Amino acid sequence: MENTPIFFADGENPKMIEAFQKAQETFKYFWRELSWEYRRIIPGLDVACVKVAFTQEIDNETVVEHMWINEINFDGENIYGILVNDPGELTNVSNGDEVAIPINQISDWLFASQGKTYGGFTIQAMRSEMSEDEREAHDEAWGMDFGDYNDILVVFEQKEKPENLIEHPMSKNMKESLVDFIKNNPNEINGKDELGYTFLHRETIAGNSTSVQILIESGADKNAKTVHGKTPLDYAKELKWEHLIPLF
Repeated sequence: MENTPIFFADGENPKMIEAFQKAQETFKYFWRELSWEYRRIIPGLDVACVKVAFTQEIDNETVVEHMWINEINFDGENIYGILVNDPGELTNVSNGDEVAIPINQISDWLFASQGKTYGGFTIQAMRSEMSEDEREAHDEAWGMDFGDYNDILVVFEQKEKPENLIEHPMSKNMKESLVDFIKNNPNEINGKDELGYTFLHRETIAGNSTSVQILIESGADKNAKTVHGKTPLDYAKELKWEHLIPLF
């Protein structure tokens, strides 16, 4: 997370650089939302995508293009997805390619629920320079309500329920189900995937404190390491999930 993003190229619009930084700082909320979306029987999101910087050396120059990917996965290190744009100049990637991108190359993220958008920092930077009519036309073309470009939301019902910034409501609501699941599937507590991630790693990366607490109380190994040599606490610190750190 501390790495300097490689795409703060000379000549980048300062407003865009600020948007990239905000997107990186808040990406964890996007991933938290998506981690719950993947468990919902009925989808709650209209769209969920991430914009990342792709680079290539062309004629001794580093060419950078910011393009959207979807079908996102995240392991605390890299973001995985499928490119949904056609590159302009780049020839090293194509629309439809599966890609793995380090977290420090994020330039934006966007999800929408019930037509309302969350994130979209670069889009909001562009909207801020449009006239009222242009903004209306832009939002109509996307078919979404982007709201106020000076007041970008990052979590569902953020205004009405500021506590959602700390804990996702589904994390609280699914508490009993998780307790039952662990009782019936004790092997899941410390089971590892092929990259060494445990249930506790995944819930920590997604910032779900209720789940993390239950797993620790149920005997999850706090010192389990992934192939990257990282414990769940390492990810809590890297992603700045401050509310999780005391649980360890």
